[in-house]
Amino acid sequence: MSTTAENPQRRGKAPAGERVADWADGRLGIYGLAKANMRKIFPDHWSFMLGEICLYSFIILILTGVYLTLFFHPSMAEVVYDGPYAPLQGQRMSDAFASTMHISFEVRGGLLVRQIHHWAALIFVAAMLVHMMRVFFTGAFRKPREVNWVFGFLLLVLGMFTGFTGYSLPDDLLSGTGVRFMDGAVLSMPVVGTYLSFFMFGGQFPGTDFVPRFYSVHILLLPGIMAGLLVAHLILVFYHKHTQFPGAGKTEKNVVGMPLLPVYMAKAGGFFFLVFGVIAAVASIASINPIWAMGPYRPDQVSTGAQPDWYMGFSEGLIRVMPGWEINAWGHTLSLGVFIPLMIFPLVLVAIAVYPFVESWVTGDKREHHLLDRPRNHPVRTGFGAAWLSWYGILLVGGGNDLWATHFHLSLNQITWVVRIGFFVLPVLVFVATKRICLGLQRRDRDKVLHGRETGLIKRLPHGEFIEVHEQLSAEALHTLTAHDQPKPLETGPEVDENGVERKIGPITKLRTKLSHGFYGEASQIPKPTPEEHAEITSGHGHH
Repeated sequence: MSTTAENPQRRGKAPAGERVADWADGRLGIYGLAKANMRKIFPDHWSFMLGEICLYSFIILILTGVYLTLFFHPSMAEVVYDGPYAPLQGQRMSDAFASTMHISFEVRGGLLVRQIHHWAALIFVAAMLVHMMRVFFTGAFRKPREVNWVFGFLLLVLGMFTGFTGYSLPDDLLSGTGVRFMDGAVLSMPVVGTYLSFFMFGGQFPGTDFVPRFYSVHILLLPGIMAGLLVAHLILVFYHKHTQFPGAGKTEKNVVGMPLLPVYMAKAGGFFFLVFGVIAAVASIASINPIWAMGPYRPDQVSTGAQPDWYMGFSEGLIRVMPGWEINAWGHTLSLGVFIPLMIFPLVLVAIAVYPFVESWVTGDKREHHLLDRPRNHPVRTGFGAAWLSWYGILLVGGGNDLWATHFHLSLNQITWVVRIGFFVLPVLVFVATKRICLGLQRRDRDKVLHGRETGLIKRLPHGEFIEVHEQLSAEALHTLTAHDQPKPLETGPEVDENGVERKIGPITKLRTKLSHGFYGEASQIPKPTPEEHAEITSGHGHH
């Protein structure tokens, strides 16, 4: 047996990786942070992946955007094209357009990356809109998540304008037409319109500065703000814990699901590559924004069928269907046909942004909510969301009225008038129809709770009556159908006080009470079955 003593320093020396981890933990507190949060529970539902698509699309945009910036020249300097695309050889164009052509035809993988970047932008905005609608219809915006709802709305708006500045950079005929459209809208603003236009373009349109300025806004300003909002959005999701649909064992004070590590992170990582693969596949198959087919921008040219990306189509629809009204006074012209749609454009967006605060004020609900609603149980909210989407949709039709006319052989004037009328009528019809559908589904749920599920089996009773056998729902299904709250509408109270003196009720209070009855009155919700009603029916009539 050896009696040689081991070196205590060597015996106590930790592996290099452990020493690095200890060094970092001593300065950053990583271990304590990870230990407290890496086992955080997240619920599992397919609709929650919509938010992940937003995040992954944004990451793809950053990655592909960095690659494109290596080759793009944000310059309006005039050059003569001598690249491999023969139809444009010898034509004068901006350096921005020429560099985009260089990316598309000469840079290895350039066209594919351009396509991925553009498709990811479209999917990013679409995923944000659908994700926000999921949040809206399920009531996930309620306390304590109102601020996070605002963050999400700002991300949607900034994503729209980031996309607009992005597809304006190649300086092709399509994007140039869109920029000219925007310039006309800005110029319609009284007093400040001309100053804003000169600031954006460095002079009269098209100027020589708008591509460099849009480029800085597109790659620095807007993405930086969006990244900050996205981080804040995720921090609040982590802090407030994720919402979940009601079900067995789920309450307002717990979360039922899977831990962040290793299960959720493994699924999220796989889903990221799935999203990336789908976008890459779409970009490989479906061509988008072929600038070589449209050519460089010229102010004296515009092609039929010029359309913006879908998320800006409704703003163009507002202007296309607006009558060309003008006011001439004191030597100045106010283009109401452009100015009024320019003012309505933000109102359409803000209408959905402020709804959570309106609902909270009308209902007086100050409680925290971590369980989601079934849309049918809130007919007014669901009807308003559906009406807003129909509003957006009818304006999108107006933004493409020329394509509808040419492809379906319709009258352009008829389409314009349909959109004008539909702008005021369609949201009302959609609201009423959606509300009635929700009430019908509530009645169906009530019937299922009291009478069970139809089995399709016909049974003859001893006295000769034929009945259909109903199967009682499970305890979990009964809980899902009856766990929701049914708030009572607010009341103004007695008209006179205890001394018989008439109380003064302000108009704001009257309005709030009236809206509360509209939200939760008899015409807006079907009373859910009580335990007594369920017990009375099922005690002696379990067969039907």
